[in-house]
Amino acid sequence: MEKKLYRSNERKIFGVCGGLGEYLGIDPTIIRVIWAVMFLSGGSGAVLYLIAALLMDNRPDYVSRYDNV
Repeated sequence: MEKKLYRSNERKIFGVCGGLGEYLGIDPTIIRVIWAVMFLSGGSGAVLYLIAALLMDNRPDYVSRYDNV
């Protein structure tokens, strides 16, 4: 089975860190800490996060919490 990178269904903001954690098989908290350090040391983390959020697809089984509103 081919592994594909998706945004996580268990989202804090856009699901980027959770998706990377699922893909790499590591705890998403580690990725969130790395992203926060990058953000605080020059702001490159924010730009990279937004680019990743735009480029990564939702999981095929994703249902927005706003779909039923």
